[in-house]
Amino acid sequence: MAHVISDACISCGSCEGECPTTAISQGDTQYNIDADLCIDCGACVSVCPTDAISAG
Repeated sequence: MAHVISDACISCGSCEGECPTTAISQGDTQYNIDADLCIDCGACVSVCPTDAISAG
């Protein structure tokens, strides 16, 4: 199951560079995770300063 980014996202971009499959991209108001590309590795979770990323 792909990870998701909640409304707690402050659009800092920390997660984007950690994703090995480039599943994370900047959206209109916050970052988004493409469920089709996410391999559920969790690399993004540990770098998020607001704990906005969780398993979907």
